[in-house]
Amino acid sequence: MTAGMSQARKRGAPNVVRRGLFRALAVVGACTLGIVGMAPAAIAADDVRSKQWYLDAMNAEDIWKSATGKGIKVAVIDTGVNPSTPSLRGQVLEGFDASETEGEATDDYNGHGTTMAELIAGTGEGGGLRGLAPDAKIIPMRITNTDLQNKKKVNAQDSEDAIRAAADSDAQIINMSFGSEYANMGESDAVKYAQSKGKLFFAGVGNSAKEGNKKQYPASYSQVVGVAATDTDGKVADYSQHGEFVDIAAPGSNLPRWCDANFKSYCFGSNGTSAATAIASASAALIWSANPDWTANQVLRVMFESAGRSEDSKPGTVSNYVGHGIVRPGAHINRGVGKPGDPNLSPLTNERTPGSPGAPGSSESSASAGSSAPSESASEPAAGASEAPEGDKAVAAGASKSTEDDSQLGLILGGAAVVVVLAGGAFFFLRKRRTV
Repeated sequence: MTAGMSQARKRGAPNVVRRGLFRALAVVGACTLGIVGMAPAAIAADDVRSKQWYLDAMNAEDIWKSATGKGIKVAVIDTGVNPSTPSLRGQVLEGFDASETEGEATDDYNGHGTTMAELIAGTGEGGGLRGLAPDAKIIPMRITNTDLQNKKKVNAQDSEDAIRAAADSDAQIINMSFGSEYANMGESDAVKYAQSKGKLFFAGVGNSAKEGNKKQYPASYSQVVGVAATDTDGKVADYSQHGEFVDIAAPGSNLPRWCDANFKSYCFGSNGTSAATAIASASAALIWSANPDWTANQVLRVMFESAGRSEDSKPGTVSNYVGHGIVRPGAHINRGVGKPGDPNLSPLTNERTPGSPGAPGSSESSASAGSSAPSESASEPAAGASEAPEGDKAVAAGASKSTEDDSQLGLILGGAAVVVVLAGGAFFFLRKRRTV
């Protein structure tokens, strides 16, 4: 398709069609999602846990009595992951460096990827971040941001290479807190490949709601779960981008993060859909660890059905601001909200997933089953608005929607901000990638 062609809606609710193929552009976008707002202040290590306000709001301690993410691996496509922080010792498996720069997947060049990994699977040891799924494992997939692209010769296809590597890995979940304004065929094909391998893919929708609100990729591909952000008051963050590309939301504002690649201190006050994406991935890890025989479709369907929405939300609608609602893993794990439904039917597109019975090209009928109905109303407000298999080798520490205006919903959402910088890349690709 050309750059001027429209896309179908990215919605999985009945009678709502999600976006189809992206625009095939000659320009590849490649941006890391940065931090919104003023520079955060450093905080003491023993104060980090108290700044993770969403863990209490989600009743994480009660969730952890039943599910901790054990047995689930998450591929973190980011700036690298440092396995030697106290909170990640023993949590990081061997990964892949797609950047083709100096270093390895365990060399984090600015601290962003390590923060995402800790938000997902940090143990909290040594005063570090406590992950929402503390027994999950991390597989780092290193790619470049715009700043690094300006300084070094890099692999122009690192994003698609990392996605394919994640698809071929043992990870069940892919977390990509990166985004770009540009779609490209190689990355889109990689995303489809990941879906064909049964992966559940989360990406931030971006932090430029007040600076154009342009679609971000990979979050806007139809096979990817686009994650929005909320603040500590349970409202949609003013920076969080909105549109039909939003599928779900999670906490992201006023959170701790590693200040830089020195890993000497955390800073507080970070905002953006990056963190929201990590927390959504961790929520999926909790649900999947409690139901290890489920497919990605079933885990996501339960996430959608158990998500919190405002009481006046209309049943069957999908919000442009929070998608299906705010992640609430505890609603399913502790109260059974949400039904898994058809294992081979995508709740994103309401279509059969590649290779599943009845999918295009399969030997069976292409007729697809309908979405399962929620076992409990998904309009219940979210908490806080009024929750490794043997043989895995950890890297040693120190190793090298609706049209209603619900932008002020009483829900918890989160993320990491975006700063866009243009940069020239190899093979005449214009790269523009940021952390979300």
